[in-house]
Amino acid sequence: MEKDTEITICLGSSCFVRGNNETLKVIKEYLKNNKLENKVYFHGNHCFAKCSEGPILKINDKIYRNVNKFNVIEILTEYFYNK
Repeated sequence: MEKDTEITICLGSSCFVRGNNETLKVIKEYLKNNKLENKVYFHGNHCFAKCSEGPILKINDKIYRNVNKFNVIEILTEYFYNK
């Protein structure tokens, strides 16, 4: 099965310290609970060059700023249900 969505989480030190380590766990759980693991290529990257706006999450070509473990569920739900 081809994965039609790419989700990239910044794992650079600035974003990681600001909480992307926790957000990473929430995203993995969301994908599992919504049976999206086979449809999404989820991986980390080290820099989007937007450290002052981080934590950063990218879904396909759209960049989300100031992402945290609380608002990421809303971001993912909005993306997958408005696709």
